[in-house]
Amino acid sequence: MSSNEQSTGKLWGVGIGPGDPELVTVKAARVIAEADVVAFHSARHGKSISRAVAAPYLREGQIEEHLVYPVTTETVDHPGGYQGAMDEFYEEASQRLAAHLDAGRTVALLAAGDPLFYSSYMHMHKRLAQRFEAEVIPGVTSISAASAALAMPLVEGEEILTVLPGTLPRGELTRRLRETDAAAILKLGRTYPAVRQALKDSGRIDETWYVERASTTRQKIDHADDVSDSDVPYFSIAIVPSPSNARRDDAPPQGELVVVGLGPGDQAWTTPEVQHELSLATDLVGYGPYIDRVPERPGQRRHSSDNRVEAERAAMALDLAKNGARVAVVSSGDPGVFAMAAAVLEVAAEEQWRGVPVRVLPGMTAANAVASRVGAPLGHDYAVLSLSDRLKPWDVVAQRISAVASADMAFAVYNPASKSRTWQVAAMRDLVLEHRSPDTPVIIGRDVAGAQESVRVVRLADLDPAEIDMRCLLIVGSSMTTVVENEHGTRVFTPRRYPG
Repeated sequence: MSSNEQSTGKLWGVGIGPGDPELVTVKAARVIAEADVVAFHSARHGKSISRAVAAPYLREGQIEEHLVYPVTTETVDHPGGYQGAMDEFYEEASQRLAAHLDAGRTVALLAAGDPLFYSSYMHMHKRLAQRFEAEVIPGVTSISAASAALAMPLVEGEEILTVLPGTLPRGELTRRLRETDAAAILKLGRTYPAVRQALKDSGRIDETWYVERASTTRQKIDHADDVSDSDVPYFSIAIVPSPSNARRDDAPPQGELVVVGLGPGDQAWTTPEVQHELSLATDLVGYGPYIDRVPERPGQRRHSSDNRVEAERAAMALDLAKNGARVAVVSSGDPGVFAMAAAVLEVAAEEQWRGVPVRVLPGMTAANAVASRVGAPLGHDYAVLSLSDRLKPWDVVAQRISAVASADMAFAVYNPASKSRTWQVAAMRDLVLEHRSPDTPVIIGRDVAGAQESVRVVRLADLDPAEIDMRCLLIVGSSMTTVVENEHGTRVFTPRRYPG
């Protein structure tokens, strides 16, 4: 600050906490008592919550500046709309405070909660801190007060807390609730119907608590879905604790089974929705290597099994859910593509599991992952086949290969080979060559998004079965599939237009 800008007045941004006068800090109480001017906001009804909290610390003879918002939630006829009206108000309010500061008076501007956390003080600070000395006294936030009222930790360890304004669009609010461990939703009031729906859409309504006027004599705590939309004031907050801290004391155990797809290999390809469900699960069920891909969480039980016991695995998961567990059945890729979703739903159709809710969450498929590494070989009509004859006879597999090849569609091949199945790749190649050119491109993707990833493009006639194992996925092109070689590498695409 230059010498010609120096003023003897000082602006204090005073956080007075969430509403209980005893939660005002010692420093805040001292500054309020010593200030020449105490400023505070209110709506047009004139009742200032901030002044009421600070009242025990005021002294006689202080100048009071009552800053009345021109609008809160009602409509406004200002030519600049709501924002224009508020900008004009903040500018006029800052000029009123500047007059005191120019006169050498100290000004304590009260802020509910913390002055730099969704507070009106920030608008004054931006306008005055460059001209006058300014100091901020932090305050207890409504989030801390609500957590204390619930006697419930919000997060622990490496869990993530997200603070959300209830004014966000419902879809965005839903997305963020799905992605985080714990959340605090502020700015409720008229936004509560949309907030409630976002909590339902994200699957978090049952674990969410509603806290109204935390720390005050009018404090109210309820389950978020039990609150009437018409009874929610602005000074309320929705708390979504992390999975390790969530509880609903009066709710009986409600089991659920969710079949999730982790995507192929890289954790970055696991969707936020799936990551959230994994964090909520009390039990994980799946093939051992897939379970190992899920980060461990305290208290979460992990049930690994061999890859050939799908029906038994599904029955165990359903039994856990029937007895109140929140179960995530884990698949690689997408659970509905040669994975656990069909197995679970088949077993769940039995009468004994009829009361267990089952959901399926999609994942990135291995076919799409391999295709993306070379471009768009699946850019037109395509099929997806499995070469495994463990669950269906080879005659059916061969018939389908011939049908797809004769239909001139690109197709992805899952389960091409294993230690006990070594001849099917050659048989497939020979069947396709009855309908396709030897130059037809074949993409061989191995361990895509994993530590040993490799992707190659070969001619159909050059496809060597000895190079293929269970970690591979093949994509066989159509007659239209094109290979382009340039300085950026090999690109493969199947055009969307088909010659007439």
